[in-house]
Amino acid sequence: MAERLLSLEKAQIDFAVIGAGNGGQAMAGHLALQGYVVSLWNRSEEKVRWINRRGGIQLEGHLREFASPDLVTTSMEMAVTGARVIMVTVPASAHAEVARLMAPYLVDGQIVVLNPGRTGGAFEFRHALLRAGCDRNVVVAEASTFIYASRALEPGRCYVYGIKKRVPIAALPSSRTMEVLRALKRAYPQFVPAENCLYTSFDNIGAVFHPLPTILNAGRIEDTGGAFEHYRQGITPSVGKVLEALDAERLAVAQAYGVQARSCLEWMEKTYGVKERTIADAVKANHAYEGIKAPPDLNTRYIWEDVPYSLVPLVALARIARVKTPVMEAAIQIASSLHGVDYWKIGRKGREMGISGMTVEEIQRFAIEGGDEL
Repeated sequence: MAERLLSLEKAQIDFAVIGAGNGGQAMAGHLALQGYVVSLWNRSEEKVRWINRRGGIQLEGHLREFASPDLVTTSMEMAVTGARVIMVTVPASAHAEVARLMAPYLVDGQIVVLNPGRTGGAFEFRHALLRAGCDRNVVVAEASTFIYASRALEPGRCYVYGIKKRVPIAALPSSRTMEVLRALKRAYPQFVPAENCLYTSFDNIGAVFHPLPTILNAGRIEDTGGAFEHYRQGITPSVGKVLEALDAERLAVAQAYGVQARSCLEWMEKTYGVKERTIADAVKANHAYEGIKAPPDLNTRYIWEDVPYSLVPLVALARIARVKTPVMEAAIQIASSLHGVDYWKIGRKGREMGISGMTVEEIQRFAIEGGDEL
């Protein structure tokens, strides 16, 4: 193993995948199957050890092959050194910490892509790199959603339900988006350019589909241990109506920033080819959601990630633009009560995104032009 690692230190890595969870294992495995040189980083030594013992990742479902990333490691330095593109797949709650860990090893010309950024991810990641003293010419970009529908069954074994057909992506500043797409297009032709990272932040459909269905099915989750399908059974017509109200708020905030965001129904049609009149009907017609179970308990990233890193920044941006968001704010309050955590206090707000004190117009300009550094 040591000899293999020494040879890799001198090799060009096509993609570094940061995080070996639900998304990271699917991405690293699929990229390896396509013939790319891939490194996979994870903080947990135990998970890395298990994947290395297996010799790679068994992909199931949509992708039914065994894949072997070239390097699986807990060393951030080894994972990102020589990597042209760094694909970050950790939960949004870890974005700032990953940026701090990565900052000392980045070099000019590297591209960091958040998969996804949730809301304000590129803003926060860039701000965290600057605070960590990174002065390299690095591109930070974010996807509006994760390209795979996948679940890690165990270390080294991942079920892929489907791959999205179209995923918007934007760099910060937006003038570098095409540079990112050129680096990704062979592996991921599904990525398409978004006007800027405000669009990808407002195109955060997980903010609609994750927290409220979990909150509104809390009793069912606790009673059954999540023994039902999150989307196709959890999003009933009544739950769907609440999601449509939250979706309307998201679109109103986007409009205040000059962004013509897609509704959930438009997103479903473009992403999965599903065209229906209501969210509940669209979810049931989407075969990619078949078999995706509800969380087994309420300690789920659908709350602890999507509330503070999707809903909280959406409300923070709404308040700057003076747009009312009662459904979002209610969801944040109920989630905080469920977990006994003040999600508004710990969530991604203006300070974390590096936009404190900015006006709507200044934030728009920042998304397009970026700052002087990075």
